[in-house]
This record gives sequence, C-alpha cells and structure tokens, in this order.
Amino acid sequence: MDFELSEEHRMLKDLVARFVKDELMPLEAGVMQREAEGQGLKLSPEDHARLDRKAHELGLFGLDAPEDVGGSDLPMTAMVGVEEEIGRCVTPYTLPPDSPNLRMLMATVNDRQREAYLAPYVAGKLSSAIGISEPGAGSDPAGMTTFARRDGDDWVINGRKIWITRAAESDFTILMAVTDREKGARGGMSAFLVDKGTPGFNILRRIPMLGGQYSYEIALEDCRVEGWKLLGQEGAGFAPMQVRLGTRRIQMAAWSVGMAQRALDMVIEYVPQRKTFGVPLSERQAIQFWVAEAATKIHAARLMTYDCAWKLDNGRDVRSEISMIKWFATEMAYETVDRAMQAFGAMGMTKELPLQLMQAKLRTMRIYDGPSEVHKWVVARNLLGTRK
Repeated sequence: MDFELSEEHRMLKDLVARFVKDELMPLEAGVMQREAEGQGLKLSPEDHARLDRKAHELGLFGLDAPEDVGGSDLPMTAMVGVEEEIGRCVTPYTLPPDSPNLRMLMATVNDRQREAYLAPYVAGKLSSAIGISEPGAGSDPAGMTTFARRDGDDWVINGRKIWITRAAESDFTILMAVTDREKGARGGMSAFLVDKGTPGFNILRRIPMLGGQYSYEIALEDCRVEGWKLLGQEGAGFAPMQVRLGTRRIQMAAWSVGMAQRALDMVIEYVPQRKTFGVPLSERQAIQFWVAEAATKIHAARLMTYDCAWKLDNGRDVRSEISMIKWFATEMAYETVDRAMQAFGAMGMTKELPLQLMQAKLRTMRIYDGPSEVHKWVVARNLLGTRK
C-alpha cells in the first residue's frame, strides 16, 4: 500500500499551502479583530473578490469538478491534501466551488441543470446553500416533514428548515423535501433547486453561532418551484444527499487535521521560550506528553482520512469509515487545540491568537453533519448488524 501522494497531487498540496501562507494568513489578524469586535467571522467583499481572482489565476477553481464544465476532475485523495492546508488558517475562505454541494450536483444534474447551475457554480459565478435539517429532526432524515406536492408542471413546497449556512446570501439553495409521505426517507425524499428571491422562500432569522459564524432558519410557504428544477429523480434524493454529507465529513476531517497541526506547531514553537519556575515548558513532562499524544493522533487521523478517500475513489462502501473519521478527527483536533490553549496560559484565552476561533469551529463541527455520538452509533450499528 502506497501512502504517498502522487507527484502531481503533492505539488497541488504545496501550491495550496503557499496560497494559504501568502494570501490567507496575512488576512488572519484583521479577521480576528473584526470577530472580536462583534462584526462576525467574515471577509470584506474586496478581500473575497481578490482571493477569488488569485485562486482562479493559480488554477485552484473547480479542482474536483468535471472537466467538461471547466474543472480538474481530481480524486478525493487529492482534495484531502488541499483541505488540510485550507484548515490551517482561520481566514474564512473556501476554494470555489464548495465540494459537498458540487458533488451532489455532479451526481444528479440533467443537461439543462448542468448548463444553468453546475457550470456557473464551477466557474465561481454562483454560490449555493443546502437545506436539510428541520426543527426537531436534525440528524434523523426520517423525521423530515417539509413537503413538496405537484401542481401542474411545478412543485409547491411547504415546511421549515434550520441551520442553513449562507441561506440569505446564496444564489440558490438545494432544498430537501418529502414528496411521498408513506415512503419518507426510503424512496419518498427529493431535492429541489430553489433560486434566491423565489416567493415563499422566507428567511425567518439569522442565528448567531460560536466563533462569529451565522446560520439561518427559513420557512417555505407555498414556495413554487418549476418542474425542471427537481434535482435528480423524484423520490431518489436520499442517496445524493448522502454523497453530499459524506463529502463534507471527509472535508471536515481534513480541516481538523490542518487545525490540529497548526495548533501543535504553535505549541512546539512556544514552549521552549516560556519558562515556569526557571524551567522551559518544553522540559515539563505534561507538555511533552501533550506534544507526543497530539502528534500521534494527528498522524492517525491523517492516515485514516486518506484511507477513506482512497477507498471512496476506488468505489468502495465507506459508510463506516466516513463516520469514523468524522468523529475521530474533530474530537482529536478539539482536544489538541484545547491543550494548546492550556499551554499558552492566559494568552491562550485571548482573541489575539487564532486558537479560540479554531476551537469554536471545531466545537460546531462536532455537531454539524452528524454529532459524534450519532457517528459512533452508525459504526457500531454497521458492525453489530443492528440496522433495521
């Protein structure tokens, strides 16, 4: 088994590392200051546009998108290296387009949708959101109640969605709804493309989250969607949604490795300089154990993530592996960052270091796209054969 990236993919990872170092890191101090002042975790429109131009210039758009719509068609293993580097910096920037929604579109679009949505999405001309969770039915798709009914050639959708990132800003939202109540998640769930400004797509509130982030709650009130904007086949939305969720979970694992590695690097640089009672922290056994444990767990999480990505690229069933890496990597990184904050003492409690934003992001990631406990349950269920 070869654990090395190909030369092409290693060069890509190095290119993204330089992009992070030269373009994202210089913006980090300003991002942290604005978040500390209550302005949220965001980039200015000017900075975002400049980063898009630079990323496009470097060939970093559409890395895992199909070649026929301007992408590079890279495998998941290559994307793990890319996302690990992006995860090292708290500057909130994603290389266009965001892979999870991209992969769901890739699995479902017809020719008309490819031209109207997928191609401009890959080109960075459109932004997207996804509406899955509902109040009271977060991790259980069988509890989804948002309903879409046929009305002539169109669909009319009613229901509620919550925890949608960028719902108010995105050009379109991939919306999950039940189209057959009897079948529910097993053949009765469909996906729809809902454009920004569609009547009946109502933003109820912006919800402030940890670390200066925001999500939204929306209400669908007789929201009419043209028939051709049904994404994929009627009743066959569950499997593509899982493709989307699986992609985000691998992405989260890679981000977690990047954040944990950044935190460990900060500790390794800092502890030889800081003395307590006349002795450098680097000579304290507690610190040495933290460093050793973090390095070991980062190594394990990185290999687990690449293993999962390789299996996915080779068409294997990775449902257990995706759940394993999602909970293991996020929990590992949260512990690593927490210990880094402890090692930095009072400075680790300030908003002058990126550690607090990393911790806040990881805390939300331990919940988003399935909390750790649900993923452990999935792994155990698959091993014990208790799936109903």
